[in-house]
Order: sequence, then C-alpha cells, then structure tokens
Amino acid sequence: MRKTLGFALGAGGSRGIAHIGFLKAMEEEGIRPDMIAGTSMGSIVGACYAKGMTPAEMEEVAKKLRAGDIFDLGILPLNTLGLMKWNKARRMIAGLLEDAQFEHLQIPFRCVAVDLRSAKLRLFSQGSVVDAVLASSSAPTLFRPVETEEGLFIDGSILCRVPVRQVREMGAQVVVAVDVLGGCEHIEKIPNMIALIARVYEIMDSALTATEHRRCRRFVDLWLEPELGDMQQFAFKNLDRALEAGYALGKQYAPKIRALVGE
Repeated sequence: MRKTLGFALGAGGSRGIAHIGFLKAMEEEGIRPDMIAGTSMGSIVGACYAKGMTPAEMEEVAKKLRAGDIFDLGILPLNTLGLMKWNKARRMIAGLLEDAQFEHLQIPFRCVAVDLRSAKLRLFSQGSVVDAVLASSSAPTLFRPVETEEGLFIDGSILCRVPVRQVREMGAQVVVAVDVLGGCEHIEKIPNMIALIARVYEIMDSALTATEHRRCRRFVDLWLEPELGDMQQFAFKNLDRALEAGYALGKQYAPKIRALVGE
C-alpha cells in the first residue's frame, strides 16, 4: 500500500527558486505530494503548487523575476520596523494565489512564521494564504513585520528553517525535506547596508544548518540539498542555476522517493 508523502520546503530567498525545479522533476517522474509545509520562500513555492500552479507556470514567473518586483524601499523614520514595504510583494503574491484561503487549496498546505510578541513559532493552517506566506517570508530588518489580528509576524526561518515536524504532524508517513541553504562562501566586498544584512543572514544560516539537520532527523525520511554553490539568497540573478539545481536533485532522488512511498 502506498504511503502518504509530504514535502517540507525550506527557507532560502532566491535560492528557494530551486524548489520549483525540484517540483518540476517530481511531476515528470509522476510523484505528487499528499501534503506540503513551507517556510519563507518554501512557503511561497509550496502555496502556489498547492493552489494548482504547475511547476512550468512557476518557472515562467521565476525567469522574469527581478529584485525591483519585490523590494520596495520605504521612507525610513526610526519608528519603522524594516527597510522594505510589502506593497509590491503583496501584489505579486496575491496575483499568483488569487487571495486563496487554506481550505480552498488543492493540496493540504501549512506554513510557519514567528510571532514577535509571544516569541513563539506560529503554524498557519486557515484563513488567508497570502497573509500567511507574507508572514512566513518577512525577513527581519529587510521587510516590515506582517501584522494581523493574531500577532506581529516575521520570517519562520528564525525558529524553523525546514518544517519537517509540521508536515509529519499533518499526517505524512514519508517526509522529504528540501533545504536550499548551504555553506557560507568567502566574499571580498560588502558594498552597502542591504549587502551587510544579507551577509549576516548567510553567516547565521550557515551556522544553523548542521544543528537544524540533527534536530529534525527523527521527523524526516530524506533530507535533500541542491548544489547551489555561492549563490546568494538575496541576489536575484542566476535564477536559472537554482531551477536547474533543484531539477537535477529531483531527478537524482526520484527512485529513492518512489521506493520510500512504496510505488
């Protein structure tokens, strides 16, 4: 009997475009998840797929994506909580998700964010998918926190970079995790404040990678990492490289995933 399959798609900024390539390979191999959980960019890709977008459709959007489509620098008085406004990103994501509610998605989906007020991880499973993925993707200092009636939220990767426990708790008998954040490569220059913030995130994420993997080991059946080299998560270039790396990863491990679910 086939086991239920869940994908946990991790955070990673533009590196998270690799998730699209991975899903494309899965589609070609006839492997479809029964449920998905995502963090940050993994939540955006996961939500679009759960809504019914094909990987090919997501790939077309990704190939046209530019930093200016997302980053919306606001006026910076001391009482703001982030460099960027959400106007552009909200319009783009709302256009992709068509203001979907969780209960309307074709595949069960969850995502996580951190509530600044309670300092706890929050699992989103109902209501507006757009609000949830924006909350899950709100990188501190870069983007302003997302405020709802339920809290003031920032990027879920602060406490949970790859939501493997969450997809296991959704009922997945086989959990496949895709972690797109690798090591921290040497760089020569840090030209501005945004580059500095990005570099700090890269250092933190690199240090947390091994810890996250060990902590999640009992919840995950297969932990996968695409080969992305020195690709920076806040630089929107070389996106084809991320797509190709995710695709290659999916093709490589399709037989293993098929064996795990008993197909």
